[in-house]
Amino acid sequence: MTETRTVAEETEADAESEDGDTELLRTVCWRGRGVAFAPLNPDDAELIHAWRSDPVTARQVGTWPRSLSAVRERVESDQEDGDRDDFLVLLPDGTPIGHIALTEQNLVDGSAAIMLMLDPGHRGQGHGTAAVDALVDLGFGELPLHRVEAETHTTNTAALGALAGAGFVREGVRRSACLHQGRRHDLAVHALLREEWEALDRPRSWDLPAGIG
Repeated sequence: MTETRTVAEETEADAESEDGDTELLRTVCWRGRGVAFAPLNPDDAELIHAWRSDPVTARQVGTWPRSLSAVRERVESDQEDGDRDDFLVLLPDGTPIGHIALTEQNLVDGSAAIMLMLDPGHRGQGHGTAAVDALVDLGFGELPLHRVEAETHTTNTAALGALAGAGFVREGVRRSACLHQGRRHDLAVHALLREEWEALDRPRSWDLPAGIG
């Protein structure tokens, strides 16, 4: 009989797969609607490198080519940054589908920023909004934040839709604020305030039934 593990087990161990490779079963530290978060670690650098290398991600997010070793070094550096928290986004079966982070945390001003990058094969399925919902629940529910901000290219329709679905308000545009692929791009500025989050008509992460990703 084959043992089946999901993120609901909230364990971390090394398990031998059928081909002999070792697979890391990650510890779930936060949950959302159909997704869960696990802390990002340097062993996830290959995933991040693959997602960053996707042409659509490179165009919409403005990433630039980096070697795997450089991505690993960046993940390690971010782990030492006390003003950010990075997570892998997981499906209920434990499949990693993205990287999300709460960055630029300023607990004096009560502000922070969000970044999100999804696996190309899992876009357009509502996972982006679910992940953003879960992260703002973490920010407002566990930290004394008053404002969470996000920026993206004005042409990044997927990110704009995820932010709108999570209740973020578009505050304006930073004109010609980004250089990418030889062109200047406008950045749309969105934010969610604590009182706006409190007014959202949806279950919070801690209200979800036990065992739901």
